[in-house]
Amino acid sequence: MKMSRPVALSFSLLLGAVLALTGAGVAQAQASAAVDYVALGDSYASGVGAGSYDSASGDCKRSTRAYPVLWQAANKPSSFAFTACSGARTGDVTASQLGPLNSATDLVSISIGGNDAGFADVMTTCVLQSEATCLSRVATARAYVDSTLPGKLDSVYAAISAKAPSAHVVVLGYPRFYKLGGNCIAGLSEKERSAINGAADYLNAATAKRAADHGFTFGDVTPTFTGHEICSGSAWLHSVNWLNIGESYHPTAAGQSGGYLPVLTSKA
Repeated sequence: MKMSRPVALSFSLLLGAVLALTGAGVAQAQASAAVDYVALGDSYASGVGAGSYDSASGDCKRSTRAYPVLWQAANKPSSFAFTACSGARTGDVTASQLGPLNSATDLVSISIGGNDAGFADVMTTCVLQSEATCLSRVATARAYVDSTLPGKLDSVYAAISAKAPSAHVVVLGYPRFYKLGGNCIAGLSEKERSAINGAADYLNAATAKRAADHGFTFGDVTPTFTGHEICSGSAWLHSVNWLNIGESYHPTAAGQSGGYLPVLTSKA
């Protein structure tokens, strides 16, 4: 059927508008994909506990199953630098991880602060010593979070902003380790588990406050790990592992993909 001139003109205008909108959508999609991403942090960011470590990363133990690598695989940023390292403290980040950051960096993720607060020593103390000694060590860690950690986080966050002033920075927190009233029979007491969980919450709250004050976004992983803590029967965290002590109390591959990745994805 032949269209009249007014109808044909209207159709052409409509088609042009649709094509223009479609083209804009493609352009926007391409622009959103053109992201320069840098992943910083400690063993929770490097992927310790998830296995499949990149041999070139040495003692940093960067895993191909770590949440930064999973995000990169799903989103295909235009560039990706992964400098997170097992055992890193705040000073290690500023000293050796910020090299890839520059004025073109669009996205930065970081998990840091747990080693500064001495969580590895907390867990060693709680596993090997008495309940009273464990609770005292947890209290010492909380006091450090109050007195010293905020300044150290400020130094890291300020250094990130100085090197990558246009970047969107996502600060990822830490999960609670234990499901209280769960399936663990032996090991730590319920009072010790509760104190350790409370210390994780305390660290997260302090980190979230410092992140917000620097204009960064905090990613809380506590909800995604809920139901998958140690003692839950479906844990995404390693308990103490005497055969591979370094992986103890770190996320499994499922914890990286199910606990951390969705939070980074929602905040990036």
